[in-house]
Amino acid sequence: MSAPAHVPVLLAPLLAQVAPVGGVWLDGTFGAGGYSAGLIAAGAEHVIGVDRDPDAQAAGDALAAARPGKFTFVAGEFGELADIAAAQGHSALAGIVLDIGVSSMQIDQAARGFSFAKPGPLDMRMAQSGPSAADVVNTAPEAALADILFQFGEERASRRIARAIVEARALAPISTTEALAEIVSKCLPRPKKGQIHPATRSFQALRIAVNDELGQLAKGLEAAESILAPGGLLAVVTFHSLEDRMVKRFMAGGADDGTRVNRYAPAGQHTALRWDRVTRKAITADEDECAANPRARSARLRVARRLEGDARPVDARVLGAPRFDVGGIWA
Repeated sequence: MSAPAHVPVLLAPLLAQVAPVGGVWLDGTFGAGGYSAGLIAAGAEHVIGVDRDPDAQAAGDALAAARPGKFTFVAGEFGELADIAAAQGHSALAGIVLDIGVSSMQIDQAARGFSFAKPGPLDMRMAQSGPSAADVVNTAPEAALADILFQFGEERASRRIARAIVEARALAPISTTEALAEIVSKCLPRPKKGQIHPATRSFQALRIAVNDELGQLAKGLEAAESILAPGGLLAVVTFHSLEDRMVKRFMAGGADDGTRVNRYAPAGQHTALRWDRVTRKAITADEDECAANPRARSARLRVARRLEGDARPVDARVLGAPRFDVGGIWA
C-alpha cells in the first residue's frame, strides 16, 4: 500500500504510547487516513474511520480497497460514534484516536474558505452544510461576534474587530476570506517579523464557532468513554489551548488523582475510576517533525486507558468550554 498523501502530526509518538496495537480501533477524524493507515500497519485488526467532511470519502474508499477486511469508512460526526461502532458490530473497542481541529487538506483548498492566506468564499464548514462563516459574520450581533473572537481566538482586540465587521457589513456583505482578513488587519498593528498574521486568531475563532468544535469534542470524549473496552486506549491530538484543557480535565476527572472517594456516597463506598492517564503531561512534536511540518508546533497528544468505572454524560462547559448562542449556532 502506498503511503498516504497526508502524514498526521505526532503519529510516531502516538503509536509508541498505544503499543502494542491490536483489536478494533476507531479513527474519529479520518481526514486523509494517516492515523488509520498507521494503526493498521502497527497491528490493528480492523480500523473504523469516521469523518464528517464529505471530501474524506475518497481517501476512505482508497484505503478500504488497499487493505480489504482491515478498514471501513463511515460518514459521521463525534455525536454518532457510539451508534457507528454498534452498527459495525463493535461495542467494546480496543482504541480510539481523535485529531481535533481543521486538517491541512481543508486549509489548502481555497474554495473551503478556511484560510486568510487563500482567496476564496468565507465558508469554513467541515461538513459542508449548515451556516457558514459568512452567515455568522454578516448576521451575528456585534457583542456575540466579540465573544466569539475573544473566547475562541483569545483575540484581545475582539471588540474593535467586531465593531469594524459590523460597520463593513452595513455597506456590503462580507463574503470572502480576503475581505474579512483585510478588515481584521486594519484593526491591528502591522506584525513584526516572526509574528503571526493579524487575522490568525479571528479566523480560528470563527472556524471553531461554525463547526461547534468544542461541543463536538465533548461528544467525542463522551462516546469514547461509552464504547471503549476496559483497558482500551483513547489518544487525542489537539491544536488549541481550549481543546487541550478540555481533554486534560476529562482524562483527569475520572482518574486516580486523589478524588477517588465520592463525597455524596455513603461512608466507605468508593466511586470506580474511569481513566488511567498514560501520559501525565501532553506530548509535543520534536524539532525534526516541527521542521518538516510547521502545523505540528501547536500539537498536543494526551493518552488515557479506560478503566471499569461506569460511563457518564459529558458537559462541554464543565470541561471549560465557553458557551453562547449565535443565531442558532451552538458556540
